[in-house]
Amino acid sequence: MNNKKKGIYSKLGVSSTKEDVHKAIENKDKGLFPGAFCKIVEDIAGRSDYCSIFHEDGAGTKSSLAYMNYKELGDITLFRGIVRDAIVMNIDDIMCVGCTGDIFLSNTIARNAYYIDGFILNEIIDEYESYCKLLSKYGLNIKTSGGETEDMGDIIKTLSIFASVFTTMKRENVINADNITENDVIIGLSSSGKATYEKEYNSGIGSNGLTLARHGLLSHEYFKKYPECYDNKLQESLVFYGKHKLSDIIDERNTTVGKALLSPTRTYAPVLLKILKKYQKQINAIIHNTGGGQTKCMNFGKNVKYIKNNLFPLPKIFKIIQKSSKASWEEMYRVFNMGHRMELYCNKSISKDIINIAKKFDIEAKIIGYCEKTPQKNKNFLEIQSEFGNFSYN
Repeated sequence: MNNKKKGIYSKLGVSSTKEDVHKAIENKDKGLFPGAFCKIVEDIAGRSDYCSIFHEDGAGTKSSLAYMNYKELGDITLFRGIVRDAIVMNIDDIMCVGCTGDIFLSNTIARNAYYIDGFILNEIIDEYESYCKLLSKYGLNIKTSGGETEDMGDIIKTLSIFASVFTTMKRENVINADNITENDVIIGLSSSGKATYEKEYNSGIGSNGLTLARHGLLSHEYFKKYPECYDNKLQESLVFYGKHKLSDIIDERNTTVGKALLSPTRTYAPVLLKILKKYQKQINAIIHNTGGGQTKCMNFGKNVKYIKNNLFPLPKIFKIIQKSSKASWEEMYRVFNMGHRMELYCNKSISKDIINIAKKFDIEAKIIGYCEKTPQKNKNFLEIQSEFGNFSYN
């Protein structure tokens, strides 16, 4: 199947593969471990056996969705979820290279003060502190170190939420995805359900693909209602062209479309801490399925063919997004996590124990695929065998 065709996501002004970004940085310094999930540089204190990691990420356009739900419901606590998204997108990324130590976190809030007032701002800032304290209770020590609030009404239509993290670790403990081999199995950790450390059922949506999810799922009635929530250069036919209201019920839990889309990105930190304590030296890679969804793995490893042939049953939220948006299933797997957002690459001999560790947190885990060596140099491939068809990516 040709996966180069222009999908809906591209027409909405977003790239799942970010080929232009990769092109822009291809000749730039990749750090001490070029194949690692995050860039790793020399230790800030000059210690030869340590290294440093500085990372930044955010909640993406999920912030705009939180604003829309707030305007509909008047529930200011909805903004707390997108703060968690921003934190988790950083924390879970750096844990992919084996980081388990002390972490410094700073926040960045860019807002249009016309729409985002001081009461909302207070809720957001408070959640940065509260959620970091909660993660520290689970063994990941996070120190909040201030942040920046920018009033940028000429640039930001509503709100943009980011976080930055910094940490150091021993070089010998770094997990380098260049070590993926043809002997590895792929263990997936489910993105949906209710983990022991979560208060509510998680739809599994995460923080990626929300531009396609918002426009492809929500009704055109929001086009005139919330002009501040989309790019006015987009064709009107692509703006909120879906079938649903934010208040539509989608399952037996009385979950609304709005609540499902705003389900906070699940952190795997408590699970990974337990796994890394026991198997850090035996795990060849950890891949966080963020930008690029199920194709994220293709950015890592050398001459690898990834075969994913035992995926999780598809969470309901992705089914209704596909049905409403009419996105192809091939594109859905490129944009969304589609049921599991964390992958561990290791020898099959330790897979059963890793799966059992995850299950102790009520997170479903299983072997979702395996790796083969490809004869074509400097090229990775992915084959997805799903209930909706088989898809090849290169």
